[in-house]
Amino acid sequence: MSIQIPRYIVWSTDQVDPSDLFQRRWLLRQTLMHGRAEDIRRLDFDEISRELDSLNLPAHIDSLWRAYLRLRDARK
Repeated sequence: MSIQIPRYIVWSTDQVDPSDLFQRRWLLRQTLMHGRAEDIRRLDFDEISRELDSLNLPAHIDSLWRAYLRLRDARK
């Protein structure tokens, strides 16, 4: 199974296999860096929390997500 990806998120391919962990993490990283609000809304925030250490995001994006997830978890 593969999913279609908008060109503004990924330029090098138009499909990704979400069952492949490498491709899934790569797509998650690309979406967090280049996605629009509607793309990010579709993500699983628990997955972001689990994978954040593996994504190697730019510092400003990484710190934003870490702060958001801390606040989200504090409200649970």
